[in-house]
Amino acid sequence: MDEKELYVKINKLELVVDEVGKVIVGQRDIIEELLISILAGGHCLLEGVPGLAKTLMVSTLSKTMELDFHRVQFTPDLMPSDIIGTEILEEDHSTGKRFFKFRKGPVFTNIMLADEINRTPPKTQAALLEAMQEHSVSYGGERYDLPEPFFVLATQNPVEQAGTYPLPEAQLDRFLMFIRVGYPTEADEVEILNRTTGSYRADLQTVMGADDIVAMQKLATSVEISEPLLGYVAQIVRATRPDGSDVDMVKNYVRWGAGPRAGQALVRCAKAKALISRRFAVTLEDIRFVAKAVLRHRILLSFQAEAEEIQIEDVIESLFSAIPEPKSPIA
Repeated sequence: MDEKELYVKINKLELVVDEVGKVIVGQRDIIEELLISILAGGHCLLEGVPGLAKTLMVSTLSKTMELDFHRVQFTPDLMPSDIIGTEILEEDHSTGKRFFKFRKGPVFTNIMLADEINRTPPKTQAALLEAMQEHSVSYGGERYDLPEPFFVLATQNPVEQAGTYPLPEAQLDRFLMFIRVGYPTEADEVEILNRTTGSYRADLQTVMGADDIVAMQKLATSVEISEPLLGYVAQIVRATRPDGSDVDMVKNYVRWGAGPRAGQALVRCAKAKALISRRFAVTLEDIRFVAKAVLRHRILLSFQAEAEEIQIEDVIESLFSAIPEPKSPIA
């Protein structure tokens, strides 16, 4: 890839964010975090109350990329075979012989939207999470590879708990990022009303294809990160663990800290953020930008934290306040 072609592909990343912005008002950081997750080769979980356009955001993102897209509404009666597929009995009309043929489910796609993933039982959640981890499906003793690139973008509603099956921490850890979608600003809400109650129709353009995404994923892994910043990431992750942590918020309010996978995720996402920002070296700001989405589902708060209404974001902020920044973060 020559230098000119390289910058053309990098420019497409910003165009993706702009195209999604034709439909989604505001939420630019959320859109960028979704794109970071894709470039880092991971899956993403979005949480927010109903009506915040989580589903629309994901479907719009898929339209700006020339990728296969499937949406599955997760319900209490959804079975693993409804996701991964099942064998059906077919007959060869020329010989009259019958045989079983595997019919692929909606997981065989590039982008799968798992809508309200916490509404389906653990057995079905586990079937999807296995596909997320292995990028393949096993059925009847055979292994079927999923297409590349493959991403699961899941949503969940934090308000209604009746009839839901919260994802266990071990399964949450399989998601590279956990993004919380908040309410829009007043100005954005006025613009939403203007767009959705009038004749406005967004003219979306396809910006990237599968080959572009695979190339950008490879490019993201080659983004440089200095030894001081790697050490800083390790310090942040280790400080989330109550045993041996010097951070008061962690000692007082955290039951379990983040594992080594959190550090890997921080570095991968920071590299993707640097690439979107047209840089080939990670900065401290890149790490700060992705830290909450990477860490919030990998730190388990204590009952005391819940009683005192301490938020996970408060703990993450305390980490950055307590741990000294590297003296030469890019050196």
